[in-house]
Amino acid sequence: MTFQIVVNVIISFMWMFLSESYTFTTFLFGYILGALLLLLLNRFFPSRYYLAPIYKMIVLFLIFIRELILSNIDIVKIVYKRKPDVEPGIFALPIDVKKNWEITLLANLITLTPGTLSVAISDDQSKIFIHAMHIDDIQESINDIKNTFEKAIMEVTK
Repeated sequence: MTFQIVVNVIISFMWMFLSESYTFTTFLFGYILGALLLLLLNRFFPSRYYLAPIYKMIVLFLIFIRELILSNIDIVKIVYKRKPDVEPGIFALPIDVKKNWEITLLANLITLTPGTLSVAISDDQSKIFIHAMHIDDIQESINDIKNTFEKAIMEVTK
């Protein structure tokens, strides 16, 4: 990955020298050109493309925004019902992420989504205990979190 960054910077400097324009705009254009070249030639490098995690981070951010909007809509529906039929509860979410920062990110994404709150993490860091404002089906809630947030976090860190 470091090698790809160095090659990309070299390509951008070469672009500046070949175009005989020594401005930041020319450097930026050369950097974008180098990034595209490295993307096309990625199969010749042993590591994955160095900008791939940035794309995955953007996808994770968009997933969070989507879940944030959908959960806000659900909370508004519950709040404005004449007789809300909420079933709050705490459930344990088994997690596959292992690193401390991945667990922290997952817990924070769960907490930032309205209607859910990360209460605690087990001592062996294999489960996150979550309080949900309304639980229809515990297994469905677990699958929703695992298929959205945890899957996206794992794709960023692959």
